[in-house]
Amino acid sequence: MELDKIKEENLIMGEPNQVVFSEILQELAAADSSIIAVTSDSRGSGKLVPFGEKYPNQIVEVGIAEQNLVGVAAGLAAAGKKAFAVSPACFLSARALEQIKNDVAYSDNPVILVGISAGVSYGALGTTHHSLHDYAALRAINNIVIVAPADNFETEQAVRLSAQSVKPIYMRLGKKAMPFLNVDNETFEFGKGRVVRKGKDLTFIASGETVYPAWLAAKKLEDDKGIHATVVSMHTIKPLDTHLLQNLAAGGQPIITVEEHMVNGGLGEACASHLFQKGYNNPFRIVGIPDEYTVTGSQMEIFQHYGISEEGLYNLGLEILTQNPSMHG
Repeated sequence: MELDKIKEENLIMGEPNQVVFSEILQELAAADSSIIAVTSDSRGSGKLVPFGEKYPNQIVEVGIAEQNLVGVAAGLAAAGKKAFAVSPACFLSARALEQIKNDVAYSDNPVILVGISAGVSYGALGTTHHSLHDYAALRAINNIVIVAPADNFETEQAVRLSAQSVKPIYMRLGKKAMPFLNVDNETFEFGKGRVVRKGKDLTFIASGETVYPAWLAAKKLEDDKGIHATVVSMHTIKPLDTHLLQNLAAGGQPIITVEEHMVNGGLGEACASHLFQKGYNNPFRIVGIPDEYTVTGSQMEIFQHYGISEEGLYNLGLEILTQNPSMHG
């Protein structure tokens, strides 16, 4: 059903973002011996087996020891290497939080922290393996970029830019194959959101793997109701694209944020905080995981349960416009 829908919408199915990450890293490592992948028993899940086979002198395995992972990567970066520290997002952003804070951000070591299998990618493994806190925890740390690519294009560009960065970066990647989003004049820059669909009646602001269901909901609203919704891939959660955010809010239309993260402390609260402090009063909803332990199931099942889906976002779009009828003529 999902593949049929992608074909119908003329979207091209790509690879999981983790696969693209590995492919681009291999390409970059071929030309730059200073690129080092550091893993915590995550070659397989991080799709780095081919990287290790091609460049055995450019990969370090620390075992299941995330704190050591970050410490080693920070040391390599301090010595002039371009260190990519790869580990499941749920562990990287929790077990090694102190090392991220002190060894990477405070010490200004340009480590690229790659959180794989992020959000609820691990699905049925449950709350212990879900990373629904990482935006919130890392937003509270100074001197770190937080980026969650929505598709293969954004992932490729994020990896290439990260390899050139002189600042710490946290990159969040999921396991699911992603379609390429239709965008005119594709450009990518950290801190600059991408408008992947243009509308005038309401706005979906999403990050990572939630951009696609927002895109589908926007198309369904247009097809069924003649409602035109803007969809934004706000791939960089920090620094937030406040200029774009204010432009989106300027007309007063409703805003719905969508994220694969707890509703506390993530993309939605970042957007709401900025807009409220700047005096905007748009109708506003945050869609994410509520303040509870997540249900068990696949990523798709969890998305559907919490309304992070085409149907859920479609219904919420109708609801917010019904409650604010003057917003849609």
